[in-house]
Amino acid sequence: MSFSLSTYFPHYKSLFKLGIPIVIGQIGNVVLGFADTLMIGHHSTQELAAAGFVLAMFVLLLIISLGFSLGLTPLVSSLNGSSEIKRIGEVFKNSLFTNTLLAIGLICIALIIYLNIHRLGQPEELLPYMRSYLLMNILTIPALCWFNSFKQFFDGIGDTKVPMIIILFGNLLNIFLNWVLIYGHLGMVELGLLGAGIATLIARNLMFIALCLTFASRSRYRLHRKGFLLGKINKKDFHRLCSLGIPVAIQLSLETSAFSLAAIFVGWIGTTALAAHQIMLTISQVLYMISSGLASAVAVRVGYFYGKKDSTNIYRAAYSGFHSIVAVAIILSIPVFLLRWHFGAWFTTNEEASLLVGQVVIPLIAYQFGDALQYNFASSLRGIAYVKPMVWIAFFSYFIVSLPLSYVLGIHFHFGLVGIWAAFPICLLMAGVLYFAYFKKRMKLLTLKPTKPLFRNEKERGMNL
Repeated sequence: MSFSLSTYFPHYKSLFKLGIPIVIGQIGNVVLGFADTLMIGHHSTQELAAAGFVLAMFVLLLIISLGFSLGLTPLVSSLNGSSEIKRIGEVFKNSLFTNTLLAIGLICIALIIYLNIHRLGQPEELLPYMRSYLLMNILTIPALCWFNSFKQFFDGIGDTKVPMIIILFGNLLNIFLNWVLIYGHLGMVELGLLGAGIATLIARNLMFIALCLTFASRSRYRLHRKGFLLGKINKKDFHRLCSLGIPVAIQLSLETSAFSLAAIFVGWIGTTALAAHQIMLTISQVLYMISSGLASAVAVRVGYFYGKKDSTNIYRAAYSGFHSIVAVAIILSIPVFLLRWHFGAWFTTNEEASLLVGQVVIPLIAYQFGDALQYNFASSLRGIAYVKPMVWIAFFSYFIVSLPLSYVLGIHFHFGLVGIWAAFPICLLMAGVLYFAYFKKRMKLLTLKPTKPLFRNEKERGMNL
């Protein structure tokens, strides 16, 4: 396909209209995590250590929950493209059912961790803090899974602003409740880390309730509600949601696990390297949220045109997403490069760690192209409901390529933290190329033809697609 700005410009516009609210919501979660850490840390160093351990254990459950819920997005956006509005409600109903089953499974896993936390070799004095904080997080799992299902429904129909507003509201509420419950303000008992857990429990449940009320009350979801109420829990939708959600959950878990396991190699280098590594993860998280947020919008756009059986615009939606994510990455890499010798000082007074951060910024910038490629075309594969290859691609790229290469460059050849991070551009590019190749291969096998839309224009349906 020849490149023409006039044909791609509408896709860029729609992509950012969909993607920016997702990005804002995800950055809000980063800010919340930072605020939680800051507020707990100012109350007690012991509680901060306990919270860090619990969250390290709990994050994989969060990733599984998020990844599984992403299986709903391509189904909703595809049905939206083919104008099967009532059917969307039925699929959404089945998604809530499957996410309820997932919540039960995750609770069982978390309870096993809770009952055996004393066997994990942690300091005895931290165990009471860990148990109470983990228990509060376990109680949030149902609301978290249901919230994820609602969010993917709203994202799938192109209404990404609703989850964004509720996420931002929930984050502000969580911070306020932290202030009240951790420190004992407004006449409340000072609860410390337990208070932070209660704040998270309240905020997550209220966010889920807010999405429920939005879905139940707004007239624009009338046909979706009708499909939801009349639709039945059925084996076909259950199997479809699992076949899409499980591979995505595994893919995200493999990626997250590989980056987490790399920290083991960093620990072999020393404390300074670990400090610099943690700072770099914080910086890279902002870039990750922006890229993954735009990529989520790509999945919606591709799925929408997949439902319309419009192969031309599937390609354009996918390629416009890649252009946009790369362009944003390049723009953001400029200030990151210019500030590379200053980042460390924002987090630590250790000059050696600050110097190391400045050096590691180079591989961080280098992997932005591969990161854009892999996020974009992994999302494009989700959009066309072809996710099974993503599991072996992720395993190969992150476990067969990334981890051994990190060890060889960082430990064997003594390049240290820079060597460990130098493996990331290679593994991410590898994953991106493979995702792209499978996207092209799958598209060649599909016989899609543009269909005449049932509506004169998308504004008649209130869509942002």
